[in-house]
Amino acid sequence: MDLLEAIILGIIQGLTEFLPVSSSGHLELAKAIFGDTSVPEESLTFTVVLHAATALSTLVIFRKEVLEIFQGLFQFKWNEQTKFSLKIVLSMIPAVIIGLLFEEQLESFFGGEILLVGCMLLVTAALLLLADKAKNTTKNVSFSNSIIIGISQAIAMLPGISRSGATISTSVLLGVDRTKAARFSFLMVVPLIFGKVAKDLLGGDINFQNSEALPLTAGFIAAFVSGLLACKWMISLVKKSKLSYFSLYCAIVGLLAISYSLFF
Repeated sequence: MDLLEAIILGIIQGLTEFLPVSSSGHLELAKAIFGDTSVPEESLTFTVVLHAATALSTLVIFRKEVLEIFQGLFQFKWNEQTKFSLKIVLSMIPAVIIGLLFEEQLESFFGGEILLVGCMLLVTAALLLLADKAKNTTKNVSFSNSIIIGISQAIAMLPGISRSGATISTSVLLGVDRTKAARFSFLMVVPLIFGKVAKDLLGGDINFQNSEALPLTAGFIAAFVSGLLACKWMISLVKKSKLSYFSLYCAIVGLLAISYSLFF
């Protein structure tokens, strides 16, 4: 992978991590267009690095909220911050279980499975369309909601199903306020991403070579910067109920991906 490709993939990751169009799906499509020949493990390494960049951009955007959460936790009281943190933990459980039990199977999906990506993009399109028609409310995420939203996040580990699209749509369909749904969706994935990076680094699954350092660094920076912009934009779009536009986009890209996999 050369420098320009890494930057383009980083920008794609930064934009699509927050916009409900599946970052992993678009990365697989982009790598197929570039003729990427990485084995699944190497392809997943680059994907993990880019996800770490967007997780960092999430922390920057929500730095005040994150600081308030930590301040509340260190009060050692059953306050709103403690409740919110517990909901985040509950939402992580399904993805952690799936990630640990089916890690090899998940890695195999990140090796040019364009047909799968196309089909899952159609699923994302349907979810977004349903969520866009849901009524606005002022409800918070409940403990039971957090588990259901966590299940949708676990399913979104498949390339082509948008993580933000699945979790925000699930939240809205459960009657959660749109802004609160977006906030919960973006924050719930941060511990998972950093946990995955730490696990792979400590386990030796990610081995950086000198030849990969520059492309990975460039991709990381590109994903971080574009992620900052996309995160702010997505929060605004969710408030205005504009998810149907992304539903149409996912449907078109999904059908193109399916056609490409079948005829080329």
